[in-house]
Amino acid sequence: MRKQITTYIALIALAVVFTSCGEYNRVLKSSDYNYKYTYAKEAFEKGKYTQAYTILEDIVTVFKGTDKAEESLYLLAMSYYENKDYMTSGSYFKTYYQHYPKGQFAELARFYCGYGYYLDSPETQLDQSGTVKAIQELQNFLDYFPKSDKVSIAQNAIFELQDKLVLKELENATLYYNLGTYMGNNYQSAVIVAKNALKDYPYSKYKEQLEMLVLKSRYQEALQSTDERKEDRFRDVIDEYYSFINDFPESNNRHEADNIFKIASKHVKN
Repeated sequence: MRKQITTYIALIALAVVFTSCGEYNRVLKSSDYNYKYTYAKEAFEKGKYTQAYTILEDIVTVFKGTDKAEESLYLLAMSYYENKDYMTSGSYFKTYYQHYPKGQFAELARFYCGYGYYLDSPETQLDQSGTVKAIQELQNFLDYFPKSDKVSIAQNAIFELQDKLVLKELENATLYYNLGTYMGNNYQSAVIVAKNALKDYPYSKYKEQLEMLVLKSRYQEALQSTDERKEDRFRDVIDEYYSFINDFPESNNRHEADNIFKIASKHVKN
């Protein structure tokens, strides 16, 4: 008896699936755009985002200039967003807020455009143009809607994205440092990269690591300098040391920094 009930339930489930698929296919073939739109909205509400955006792609241009144009475009963007296709959703969100800068969904369109790019931001070892795009879109959202209830979410996302950019620069600077004098003065390159990151993102959580890398790079550069340039370069080391301990007096790197200072001081005339 129990087996029969289980089989009966399975058959009902299959019937529902086939009925649903049959209706979806009818919608795709239909020339009734209002019927398609109603079905797309219902599909979205049920979490059937692929069905929703497939249908909306077909009708969104038809609705241009009608009372459904704005909502259909936004719903198309949201369908892609909920399906985690953030690049496509971002493109449609941008189209929306460009066409409807004061539209009903303008605030959400700007937010989700940037936040989708944030969610899609690549790992630090990859090209970071997507990260930059996410920061730009989220910052634009904050500029246009400074009183939105999503401000803190956008701000935190921006900070995280900026730290990702800084980490990329820290990794690049570290690579230069590790190359040392291989085929040139890579210590100077490490200093330039780290200093630029500190200038662009002065409040990054990687600030201490960047400043310590600058100090170590200056130190290695001074050690390997010619005699006539040694004293000047060790003076630079001492300047970097004071800058570092002023910003991070309780740093875990304090002992190493102090040792660098002691050695540098021996090469500088009072």
